[in-house]
Amino acid sequence: MHPSVGSQAISQTPWSPSTWRSRPIRQAPTYADQAALEAVEARLHRYPPLVFASEAERLKARLAAASRGEAFVLQGGACAESFRDFTGDVVQDTFRVLLQMSALLAFATKVPVVKIGRMAGQYAKPRSSPTEKRDGVELPCYRGDVINGYEFTAEAREPDPKRMEIGYFQAAGVLNLLRAMARGEEANLHAIHRWNVDFVERLRKIPRYRELEDQIGDSLTFMQACGVRADSAQLRETEFYTSHEALLLPYEEALTRIDSTTGEYYDHSAHFIWIGDRTRQPEGAHVEFLRGVRNPIGIKVGPTTRIDELLSLLEILNPQDEAGRITLISRMGSKKVRELLPPLLDAVHKSGRCVTWLCDPMHGNTTTASNKLKTRAFDDVFDEIIGFFEVFRKAGLPAGGIHLEMTGRDVTECTGGSQCLTDDNLPERYETFCDPRLNGEQSMEIAFKLADALIKTPLVK
Repeated sequence: MHPSVGSQAISQTPWSPSTWRSRPIRQAPTYADQAALEAVEARLHRYPPLVFASEAERLKARLAAASRGEAFVLQGGACAESFRDFTGDVVQDTFRVLLQMSALLAFATKVPVVKIGRMAGQYAKPRSSPTEKRDGVELPCYRGDVINGYEFTAEAREPDPKRMEIGYFQAAGVLNLLRAMARGEEANLHAIHRWNVDFVERLRKIPRYRELEDQIGDSLTFMQACGVRADSAQLRETEFYTSHEALLLPYEEALTRIDSTTGEYYDHSAHFIWIGDRTRQPEGAHVEFLRGVRNPIGIKVGPTTRIDELLSLLEILNPQDEAGRITLISRMGSKKVRELLPPLLDAVHKSGRCVTWLCDPMHGNTTTASNKLKTRAFDDVFDEIIGFFEVFRKAGLPAGGIHLEMTGRDVTECTGGSQCLTDDNLPERYETFCDPRLNGEQSMEIAFKLADALIKTPLVK
């Protein structure tokens, strides 16, 4: 049977928030106490939604604009949020860096920047192995704080459904702070410019960064001269959306409701949810769940992605070809992106499907340092970003944006950048429980270098 025929059959079968339970599932924890799991699911289903359907629809329109080259997407945040980082400083630092980056990218691209945080729900992570072994002791792997604990003990590694409830309340707290900051002084474009100037002052050896910030400052001065007040809503407020991988399906189902206005199902755990490289099987549980919720959704596209599989997923998840519904997140690695991405891009383009493409330059560039810590090299990360945009420029198609694992904190998890971090520096502040993140300074440097590249050779159509 041709893949498209099977895909059409799946897309036309009856759906409910629980039909995923009859499909094969990967990366799912096994809960010993089913009664406790069901009790938590029932409580979560009664709790208020974390986001609204109207917000998800607004984001969908923004992503549709990015697919046409009329907007640029900046998505970033932690590999996996930790319950221990549930503090105002951690949230504020990452939010501030994302806004600083977005100001640079908006100046370079001359289009609005859509800001999406890997925040307020990115508590679960897929793992390459179901178990972990240390000193002859084998235990279940750590799957993220919403599932089990990081400590290497049998008790901590036992999946606990009560963690889903903790995750919900922490996500609500983070969202509350994000909404306040998006409408306060934190989002004021003049304040963002001052922060960027301070950043440039710390990097005196890179005059091009100062040049870019001077140009942005001149633009703000011109706007004021034209009567745009510094305290106007256009300069003081911003839209900010949340996202996470829809991995833990009992949690996602519990927060899925019918929107009273449209009569459609939405996953109210986040505005944007994505399906990972390990769980995108067309007949699997995660695809089954995602096909029925009306949120904008992402699909990770890696080196193992086949063209027929990708086209099947587009048919299953977006049979009406709704603009802004699907975002494809390329994660090829710097050494493979220029070779492996073009055939996939060409096939999707020839299919006539409307999608938005983002570059995830993190996951394909993970290595193990000499001290056994996982890391990523700044140069590899940036090279994949440039390779991604080169592919789109050669194809004459608009590239949508970038998707980064990053933090506003001064961690030492990725090597390189203007700080010249090496393997020896990694243990100094290696704080991630999962994958290494760009720190605040490295994230800003990515934005400056990309902005410079976009100005010199426009890569967005």
